[in-house]
Parts: sequence; C-alpha cells; structure tokens
Amino acid sequence: MRVQHLTELDADARTRLMQRSTADVQRVMPQVQAIMEAVRQRGDDALREYTARFDGVELPDFDFRVSADEIASAYEQVEADLVDSLKQAHENLIRFHREQLPSQELHDLQPGIRAGRIWRPIERIGLYAPGGKAVYPSTVLMLGTPALVAGCPQRMLCVPPSADGTLPPAILVAADLVGLKDIFKLGGAQAIAAMAFGTETVPNVYKIFGPGNIYVVAAKIWAASSGLPLAIDCPPGPSEVVIIADETAQPAFVAADLLSQAEHGEDSAAILLTPSERLAHEVNAAVEAQLADLPRAGLIRKALDHYGMILIVEDLNAGICFTNEYAPEHLEIMTEDPWAVNADITNAGS
Repeated sequence: MRVQHLTELDADARTRLMQRSTADVQRVMPQVQAIMEAVRQRGDDALREYTARFDGVELPDFDFRVSADEIASAYEQVEADLVDSLKQAHENLIRFHREQLPSQELHDLQPGIRAGRIWRPIERIGLYAPGGKAVYPSTVLMLGTPALVAGCPQRMLCVPPSADGTLPPAILVAADLVGLKDIFKLGGAQAIAAMAFGTETVPNVYKIFGPGNIYVVAAKIWAASSGLPLAIDCPPGPSEVVIIADETAQPAFVAADLLSQAEHGEDSAAILLTPSERLAHEVNAAVEAQLADLPRAGLIRKALDHYGMILIVEDLNAGICFTNEYAPEHLEIMTEDPWAVNADITNAGS
C-alpha cells in the first residue's frame, strides 16, 4: 500500500482521495430492464435461461430451490470451527438486534388525543447475498438475523449458484442458523425480478434487502420504481473503511481489516490514519504478508492500488478531522482511548 504523510498531499491528490468510484447504474439499466420484463412475462423459463447464460448452470434437472438434504450435507462440508464461529456471530447479532426493537408505546398528548408508533414486521421479505467471485456467509447472517428478530413471517434468500448448480456450504449453514427455509439458487437481476414479480417457483415479496453488483443494484432500483407494491433497502455503493489507529494497535489486526474490506471489489476503499510511523510501516508489511495467503489477492491489489492508502497524520485530531471530511461508510477506531476519539466523530456510517 502507499504510505504517505497527510500533510504532503497536495490539493489535487487530496481531492482524488476523497473521490469515490461511482457505479454507472444507468449504463446497465436497458439490459436490466429487459431481464426484468422477461422474468415478469415468462417466469421460471426466463430464470433458467438467464441462469444458464450468466451462471453457466445448464443441468437438465436443475432445481432453483435448495433441498433439506443439501442443507444437512452442508454441515458435513464446513469445518467445525467455522460452524462454531457462525453460531457465535449469529448469537451476537440476535442480542444486538433485540436491543433495537422499537417501543410500541402510545402517548396521551391531551384529552382524546393519543399518538405513537405501532410497528409490524414486513410480511414477506426477500434477501440477496452475493456469490460468484466470493462467498459471504456473514451477509446471510447480517440480513437474516434482524429479519428473524423482527418476526417477519415469510423470509426467502437468493444466492447465485456455482456452475455445478450448488451453493457454497457455508452459505447454507448460515441460512439454516437464521431459520431460512426458502432458499433459491438465483443471482443477478433475474433473482431480483423473481422476488419482485414472483414466478411458478419463487414467491414475490414486499421488500428486498441485500448488496450485489451493479446489475443487482440497478434491478432493485428499477423494481422499486415500477409501480409494484415493493420497497428496497438503500442501494449500496462501493464499500469502504477508514481505520484510525495509534501505536497501541496490533498491526496484523489492522492489516486484516483493511484486506477484508478491499476484497469486496476493485472499487473498494481501505484507508489507515495513524500518527505512528512505526505502525504505518508494520501494517504495510503485514498487508503484504497476509496477501500471500489470500485467494483473491489479485483483486485486492487492484483495490489497494486505486483506493487504498496509509496516511501518517500529525496526531489523532488530524485523523479525526480527515475522517469527518471523508465520511466513511465503515469506521474502526483502534486507539488506547477509542471513546475519546469517537466523541469527536460526526460523519461516519457504521
């Protein structure tokens, strides 16, 4: 990764660093609209056609729906340590989201007038987890667990299949842990179309959640504006993380978190801000060491070359000021007193 003092960045370099990659949704919209209309008109036949064309699945007896036997078999294929980790993550997510359940209280404002909010879970929801280039069981947990806690009665999941017509075992284990029974081997815009319109096999839903590539994002936007009784979550852009760390941080941990964000795609940003020159160079070395063992090293290097940087700042306050200007999607604070740093953060996502 590039290592540079923040004060050495000229105005143009700083502007380039602040500039995110933009997903040109309108460029793919005509192709996406054609896919959506085809699925609306031809249902499962169109799904089979697009699954063969885009995912390479050309099996005569291919069934979109994941069977109970496939889920049971997945547990035999996933290492026990990973299963335990997924279970622990699921339990943590349950505890976290239970605390977010909204209050159902009504308040008497004056005689005869009561006001408040009454919450109901969405009856039918569709979840989408990316596949193909990488496997994200964490996405299944982070989508499926709040849906479970909210009490949504009907929950379904779409994931792009491999060419042999299977889904990654870790995905199936995660889906089972969050209680998903309706799991479909469908990806891309055609999966969004299936959940939006419904087909002979796939039921339609009332809201669609989950990240995906530009075609998935475009399909969600198109579906939400097509006049259907359908909502979507916030359309995601390229992912990014900023890490503020001081000399007390573990270089290997910082490097791992930078890499875990960069692997999302070639347009993912990963930036470290630190007042410690020693930590900056140790993290850089750790990034190189860990990259050697990663299957997506080529893609990660492209992301780091374009949108990755280690910036040495004068002090933590300079790092805070830069962070508030950058307004990252994800922020991590790895300092001796993280709450003191956090107190001055005004612009960050999660």
